[in-house]
Amino acid sequence: MRFKKTNLMYYVFSLMGGLLILFILLPLARSILAQSPAILIEEAGDKSVQEAIFNSISLAAVTATIAALFGVPLAYILARARFFGKSLVESIVDLPLAIPHTVAGILLLFVFGRYGMVGALFERFFSLRFVGTKLGIVVAMLFVSLPFMVNSAREGFESVDVRMEQVARTLGATPSEVFRRVSLPLAIRGVLTGWVLTWARAISEFGAVIILAYYPMTAPVKVYDVYSQLDLKHSSAVSVLLLVFCLIGFVVFRLLAYGGMGMGNKK
Repeated sequence: MRFKKTNLMYYVFSLMGGLLILFILLPLARSILAQSPAILIEEAGDKSVQEAIFNSISLAAVTATIAALFGVPLAYILARARFFGKSLVESIVDLPLAIPHTVAGILLLFVFGRYGMVGALFERFFSLRFVGTKLGIVVAMLFVSLPFMVNSAREGFESVDVRMEQVARTLGATPSEVFRRVSLPLAIRGVLTGWVLTWARAISEFGAVIILAYYPMTAPVKVYDVYSQLDLKHSSAVSVLLLVFCLIGFVVFRLLAYGGMGMGNKK
């Protein structure tokens, strides 16, 4: 009887999950099926489209890597340490999720613009500009996607048994050795998940990027540009090309990280 109840639960959960997957796939499938092969080939051969997609994928990877370098130490602190103002720090990390992204772009422009606090210093001492450069795109992507890295990595560290770290300390390991040899390897799944979520979120960013750096174009900006210059058919063709590359990216990540398409939860 209990077995039947368990099966019923799985059927209900599978049905609910299937509806959710359908909700995601339906607009994507509709967009792909509505494409004209001629327009799709035309846009795929356009060098400006290729460059925009390459910018999105490569700069998002740079963004995710920077987020990991700075976000993983912060995530470890948030997972392990207790200190005054911890809730405030966690709220600040989550804040970009609640800020409209055009507003985020304006806020970043105040700081990283030519006359902004950081922008002016970089231009004066390093001859580097953020507005209208790839550096500005990375800054915009990082601002809106960083919470995904910190939160995923923190959950990964929180899943690690603290007693294993304590045992390592009693065997003479320093705090940094415990982090490198125990905590980080055991939490690596959370870190990798954070990296790919940050990468994915960065690729899709439009509002903050277009304010800080319209050029060089990323794929979302290119989609908007094609729509405003040509029509919906051409812009949706660019969108489909970006979706295909994103899907390939996700599949490659799962193959590399988990070793197979359906082996993410081996027991």
